[in-house]
Amino acid sequence: MSEPEGNPAGHRDALTSATRPSNVPPMDTMKLLLGATVALLLGALAVSWQGMNNGVKNTSPDEIARLERQIRELRAEQDKIQIDRQMQQLRSEPIATPSQNAEDIEAMKRQMEAGKEALRKLEEENAQRDAKVAQDEEGLLGQRELESKDSELRRARMISEALLIGKVMEYVENPEQGDFITFSVLMPEQVQTGVIVAIRRKTGILGQLKVGEVTAEGAIANPLPGFGPVRPQEGDELILPPQY
Repeated sequence: MSEPEGNPAGHRDALTSATRPSNVPPMDTMKLLLGATVALLLGALAVSWQGMNNGVKNTSPDEIARLERQIRELRAEQDKIQIDRQMQQLRSEPIATPSQNAEDIEAMKRQMEAGKEALRKLEEENAQRDAKVAQDEEGLLGQRELESKDSELRRARMISEALLIGKVMEYVENPEQGDFITFSVLMPEQVQTGVIVAIRRKTGILGQLKVGEVTAEGAIANPLPGFGPVRPQEGDELILPPQY
């Protein structure tokens, strides 16, 4: 059977040729291989189309085998290039040198030493705290034992530990309406009209007063019967009377 016009056989050979030009840069290898694969596929289509035009039922087995062999070779070449690229990437990664490893080991040693030193200091602080707590407990037990024998000592401790709720600002003597004090309020939740407060000076109480008025500027309190002879002074502390 004669070939169609235009020499399709020669055209097929040109399409199926996958020779790499010598002047193609290495970086274009993948593009060249892909182009060659496309050319082979086009060649296969051309062969199939030619066979149909000539009334041939099937393309020559030798031609199909040759095309398949070339495709396999191109795929193998692509796989090889991919493996080479991965190997180059692995080689380009920095490898830890012995000096770097030694520096890392020294850094770890320094960190361990710092951790040991911090732990040692913490243990010392805990030991000092435990010793102080034990000493305070011994002192408290001794104080309680003394207070059990001396009620005045217990009373003085309770007065000194009472909650501070205000401080005297002024003491006013008024024979007609009665004496009173004005004081600053330090704990508003504890100071209300009618509340009984006491004036503390050191570990003693000068006397008790009853709150008569509470304002935003402070409060006013009047001395209760039995108030001591000592006059309140500015700065005296006001507390809630302890229950002895």
